[in-house]
Amino acid sequence: MKILSYLLAYRRFLLIVLTPLLLLPLPLIIKTKVASAYFKDFHLLLIGVICLATSIEKWNFHKRVALRMVMLVGVNPAWLTLGFMVSCAFLSMWLSNTSAAAMVMPIVEAVAQQIIRAETEADALEMSCSNGSTNPALELDENVGECQSSDWKEKEKQVNGYDNDVSVIVCTTAKENEKDKEQENLPPAETRRKSRADKYSGVFKVMCLCVAYSATIGGLTTITGTSTNLIFAEHFNTRYPGCQCINFGSWFILSIPITVIILVLSWVWLQWLFLGFDFKNMFKCGKKRTAREEASAQVIRDEYKKLGSISYPEIVTLVLFILMTLLWFTRDPGFIPGWSSLFPKYKGYATDSTTALVIGVLFFIIPAKTLSRTSNGENTAFGYTPLITWKEFQSCMPWEIAILVGGGFALADGCEVSKLSEWVASKLTPLGSLPLWLVILISCLIVTSVTEVASNPATITIFLPILSPLAEAIHVNPLFILIPATLCTSFAFLLPVANPANAIVFSYGHLTVMDMVKAGLGINIIGVAVVMLAIMTWIVPIFNLYTYPSWAPDISYGNTTGL
Repeated sequence: MKILSYLLAYRRFLLIVLTPLLLLPLPLIIKTKVASAYFKDFHLLLIGVICLATSIEKWNFHKRVALRMVMLVGVNPAWLTLGFMVSCAFLSMWLSNTSAAAMVMPIVEAVAQQIIRAETEADALEMSCSNGSTNPALELDENVGECQSSDWKEKEKQVNGYDNDVSVIVCTTAKENEKDKEQENLPPAETRRKSRADKYSGVFKVMCLCVAYSATIGGLTTITGTSTNLIFAEHFNTRYPGCQCINFGSWFILSIPITVIILVLSWVWLQWLFLGFDFKNMFKCGKKRTAREEASAQVIRDEYKKLGSISYPEIVTLVLFILMTLLWFTRDPGFIPGWSSLFPKYKGYATDSTTALVIGVLFFIIPAKTLSRTSNGENTAFGYTPLITWKEFQSCMPWEIAILVGGGFALADGCEVSKLSEWVASKLTPLGSLPLWLVILISCLIVTSVTEVASNPATITIFLPILSPLAEAIHVNPLFILIPATLCTSFAFLLPVANPANAIVFSYGHLTVMDMVKAGLGINIIGVAVVMLAIMTWIVPIFNLYTYPSWAPDISYGNTTGL
């Protein structure tokens, strides 16, 4: 029964995965080709990246990076949120979006709780000093409590069969009148406290939304940052093997300006929406810190001190991380021959997954402890433990995503073999009469809308086999349509269920659905606008987009697209 309940809970996932595996071999593709779709270059690259992510999480290197970045930007609410955004976006470049949000959010929650604690103490002190040594708010609470006690005693008398006393009714009425007068004449400190409480609620909302959105935005930067980028790279390299232009370096060059612009504009938008964008307070020099800012700084310093000095496993993880990044950049930089040219007999065999897998294996080999010596100079015995174990890796590896993407690749192969994708593209060729920028915009808007209600990997897997033949049919460089669509697939900002990072942040209870909808709508508009600006400007010379490439098949149906 447990097995049946488990299968029932994952029925949709199993349907997507098993349908192509069971049905496609019947009339279309031989079973060996269908099975190979479930383990491609994408899966090897994912395994290597998860090895790095597992080591980073295990040895708390992510926490050190996040806290250090926040300490650098300061504790002003605006700069503090920017620090969290930059930290989370940087982590999301190398880890999954979900992991980045899960890592940074506990730090944000600790800062938020410390702010509440410090402000409560400051409010109590300010209110106690507002009327000599008397605290009106505390007196009000005591009076109300006394009344409630009297009312409770009166109810007890009624239960025991005693008559009501008229003095109790008079007391109750007098206390209520006194309470109304106290509320009408609240001291300025109490009024300021309520105003600050509303403001702090906005600060917490901004901090939470910054983590959720920056985790997604940061994933755009690298080809390994999110699964949609990896799926695009695998689909593109499989469909167009003659083009070797999509790699880690080229994707980083085209996407880093997009990430920076969207990140800054999103920060400004969230500040304006919830707090108001006050340049005067943000850039005022020599301003004395408030109790809230000092509390934030203290909790961040305390958390950083708990980490202690950087440990040996953290150093090894950092070295391997830098080595992996350098090997990715230098494999085929484009302007000079990369290290892949050292193997001319095996051209095309060295990919980004080669680097990821080799470095990933080292995490299972390099020991997590160094040899230490006693006072006599003898080496102490220690049990060999690698940086990560298979159990730790398996707990971090998103096997469901790997299998889901495999099912998507199998479906894409089926669409190509059956000519379904070409048929759909031929029906969309009337779009060729539209300006190119409008075709790209329509594609971006459709993908952005669908990804709010469907998972990002499923969305990109569905649309790539359709958009590729569409670009070929209207005789446009496929990258002109595929790159914007791939980037917009990650723009799932509106709903908590649209993205795992959104769900993690929403679970902390500082946000409502409408908060996320209002903020996410603006981020979606910003994201699509920046992507449109990028694809029409600086991305054009990187891939020579205005020229139809020789590596793309010419299946034009007689339509041309104007710019």
